[in-house]
Amino acid sequence: MFVISVIAFAIQDGLGDPLQEMVGMSVSQEEREVLRDELGLNDPVLVQYLRFAGNALQGDLGDSYFYSKPTLEVIAEHLPATLELVIGASLMIMLLSVPIGVYAAIRPQAWLSKFFMGVSTVGISIPVFLTAIVLIQIFSIGVTVAWFPADTGWGQWLNGALSTEGGLPSYGRGDDLTHLFGTWYSGFFTREGLMHLVLPCVSLASIMLPLFIRLVRAEMMEVLQSDYIRYARAKGLSAGRVNFLHALKNTMLPVITVGGVQIGIMVAYTILTETVFQWPGVGLMFLEAITRSDIPLIVAYLMVVGLIFVITNTLVDLVYGLVNPTVKLTGKKA
Repeated sequence: MFVISVIAFAIQDGLGDPLQEMVGMSVSQEEREVLRDELGLNDPVLVQYLRFAGNALQGDLGDSYFYSKPTLEVIAEHLPATLELVIGASLMIMLLSVPIGVYAAIRPQAWLSKFFMGVSTVGISIPVFLTAIVLIQIFSIGVTVAWFPADTGWGQWLNGALSTEGGLPSYGRGDDLTHLFGTWYSGFFTREGLMHLVLPCVSLASIMLPLFIRLVRAEMMEVLQSDYIRYARAKGLSAGRVNFLHALKNTMLPVITVGGVQIGIMVAYTILTETVFQWPGVGLMFLEAITRSDIPLIVAYLMVVGLIFVITNTLVDLVYGLVNPTVKLTGKKA
């Protein structure tokens, strides 16, 4: 966080003059200099950084020029939407990548495994904004066919949701949201909220899902070739016990390592997804802040995203001990 704070502070000068955004053209040069002295902009760089760091430690990252209120308050209003998007995409990735990767490792020559690997190769190559646009075109604008059996209740409901008149929403979060606490409004608990989440979550998940499928498959195949797996099979243990109790548990350690980093990256990747779907999260807020030259809000965004990375990686280190107890012994004297 110290390094992030130094970088965030250093780029402020490259983002423009704060006074340019705070005062109009009619303010004279003399008045500008007085304001610069009052704001401490004429102080030595080290003094300015120490003041910036001291305020940051107290939770003060300045006030937004556009919103005219503390930047952390602005971010707190937009962050729940982004985290909800990341949570939804992460659930999709976990629920799909592990079973598909394990199946592809256990049956590498099956046609379904080859299909999954081919699709994952294509998925890695497609940028998220293109995926988002295609999904909007298919499921929001141009859906004219029945996708599910019409003789069942759920089929009729889904066909109605995906029809031309009522395709999946492609804009915003919707109005029917559940208030949980503070500034957190969730769309997970209402039909309208879930419908608005589908396309953005699928688009965001499409970035990481192919990577995790291939990662799980590669790690699982390596573990299946290890000596202790051969010994377990020689003892006569069932294939399910060997694959899912012994092999899968050791496969998940590197997956968790990569997953912790990628979840932080997904927060940054939401910029493109939120732009296409006009999702009111911190990604869209960040782009608007750049357009408006809202320097305090840009710096606060960088600090908050950096903090998310730090927290995520710390949690990953703690989860190591749950997945592989031998990690707890690292660094201890014999």
